[in-house]
Amino acid sequence: MSQLLSNTLYFRRFFPYYTFNLCAGLDNQGKGCVYTYDAVGSFERTPFSCQGSGKDLVQPVLDNQLRAVSPLLVPPRGAPVTPLSLTEAIDLVKDCFASAGERDIFTGDRVEICIVTAEGIRREFLDLKLD
Repeated sequence: MSQLLSNTLYFRRFFPYYTFNLCAGLDNQGKGCVYTYDAVGSFERTPFSCQGSGKDLVQPVLDNQLRAVSPLLVPPRGAPVTPLSLTEAIDLVKDCFASAGERDIFTGDRVEICIVTAEGIRREFLDLKLD
């Protein structure tokens, strides 16, 4: 799926869609994976990421909550990502969107969170900007 998205974006490289996508799921070993894309289809696998107008507000929160070691250490040391339960991960996503929604005018008014598990797909909704 990640390669298909990359190929689709690359095909339009001369007249790009100007979307910065994120594709998450499970790899062949059953481990979680996240791929981030630029407008012309270049992609990178990362432990976690975010995209969109609120990215500059959300990424530091994810770094703080999911990394045990500061990314500013020199020389850099690869710290493992902090494991979260499903409930903790959903709460973190909701907190990030609530924070971005209050500070970024381009973040929408509602978030749909799709939770994909072995039992199936579940959707949760979070209304933003309630004031």
